[in-house]
Amino acid sequence: MSGVMSSLLNQQVLVLNRLWQAVNVCSARRALTLLFQGHAQVVFSASDGTFQTYSFHEWQDFSRREYDPEAIRTVSFRIRIPRVIMVLVFDRQPKKEVKFTRHNIFERDQNTCQYCGRIFDRSELNLDHVIPRDQGGPTSWENIVCSCIACNTQKANRTPQEAGMKLVRKPKRPKWRPFVQINLSLNYHDSWKHFVDLAYWNVELGEDLR
Repeated sequence: MSGVMSSLLNQQVLVLNRLWQAVNVCSARRALTLLFQGHAQVVFSASDGTFQTYSFHEWQDFSRREYDPEAIRTVSFRIRIPRVIMVLVFDRQPKKEVKFTRHNIFERDQNTCQYCGRIFDRSELNLDHVIPRDQGGPTSWENIVCSCIACNTQKANRTPQEAGMKLVRKPKRPKWRPFVQINLSLNYHDSWKHFVDLAYWNVELGEDLR
């Protein structure tokens, strides 16, 4: 096998479950094997922004019609490297615990600033430590709330009491169950963007939250 083909077959492919949730990353070699076995379908973004799925033979036909310089060439056919596949043989189920993620915090607080009580677009909200980190405040359900930029600036690095502000409601861990998502590296193919953007809001948050 040539070095070029080996490199292509080692490229990363995003794996979705049947609920269109990102659950894993595998090599192109593994993705093509699953596709050939009928255990997966290729997910490809159409020109109108919708997503279409392709079986192995459908992907072969598509590869013939649509040129791709990184396609794998065999003796009898050429096939494009899939960038996203949907696995058909299993659904990864949500875990019982509620994941501590950006998405779930925004869902819990209903996109509402917990200081002024106004609803904002998520791009206009921050995640705020009620008790500042340098005062020993943990990064936890009970100490993180949504805050608009104005309130976040007013509160600064103080407790609500020190800033003369009050919380709309006391933050706590929600009881509903979230979707399963995966941590994804920053180095991914453009075709992953839609699914990576969804995954960003569902990545488990840690003590490195800023």
